[in-house]
Amino acid sequence: MIELAGVALGAAAKVAYGGDTINTAVYLARAGGDGGLSVRYLTALGDDPLSDQMLLAWNQEGIKTDLVRRIPGKLPGIYSIVTDSAGERRFFYWRDASAARQMLTNESAASLSARLEGCGWLYFTGITLAILAPEARSELVAAAAQLRSGGVSIAFDSNYRAVLWPSVGAARAAIGNAIAVTDLALLSAADERTLWGDASPRDTVRRTEELGVREVVVRDGARPCWIHHVGATQAVPAQSVEPVDTTAAGDAFNAAYLAARIAKLAPPEAARSGHELAARVIRHRGAIMPCDSPP
Repeated sequence: MIELAGVALGAAAKVAYGGDTINTAVYLARAGGDGGLSVRYLTALGDDPLSDQMLLAWNQEGIKTDLVRRIPGKLPGIYSIVTDSAGERRFFYWRDASAARQMLTNESAASLSARLEGCGWLYFTGITLAILAPEARSELVAAAAQLRSGGVSIAFDSNYRAVLWPSVGAARAAIGNAIAVTDLALLSAADERTLWGDASPRDTVRRTEELGVREVVVRDGARPCWIHHVGATQAVPAQSVEPVDTTAAGDAFNAAYLAARIAKLAPPEAARSGHELAARVIRHRGAIMPCDSPP
């Protein structure tokens, strides 16, 4: 989506781009580029100049965009960010008619699996599910199951946003189906508490592990994250920093964690990488910090 930051009537705003999965894709490409990690992004954009500029920016980040569908007459969604003195943010969205909602329209699980052939990992989120039509949502989860049976690892972040769902029940059903085909669950304590009523991150770890997920990570803001892998559960402290804007903190954590795990680092070390990148990101305004920031 197009990101508007510093919005005030009659004043100039910073125009950039963002969105949970593209944030992770950018930071994953930056984190893994030197190690030969190849990142491809699947979405839909319009045929407008801003969509052209986003594609150019993603290519410059090293992200492959051959899976991006262009839809004539459509436009990207827009969101604005308003942050308070503690860096906590509020989002306001214009996305109901965005091109991304049609990224998998009329696509079967089989054709999607074929398009994704050769990938080692597939990462998507609850927002991905929420913006799709129910049929496309089902085909995405079915494609994930097919890919998983062929050896692809599936990573998923529930990223629950109540406003995007018709009901809590619909969200639970769709996200539950995704969790059932997930190898690595990258979750937020706040989201899981809101969606499932989990009292603590450890409760989320326990519930998710009992569903058959082999590796579970539960972020908890500035508090330690909890990780579960090979039967062991432990907490990994976050870094203490003064935030400027907490936008994309979780997305950045996910990117660094994924890059570290793909590089065969152990989960605790991956979590420390996640905390470090998140701490860097929240010291900048907007979802994507400048390319010339320290890696």
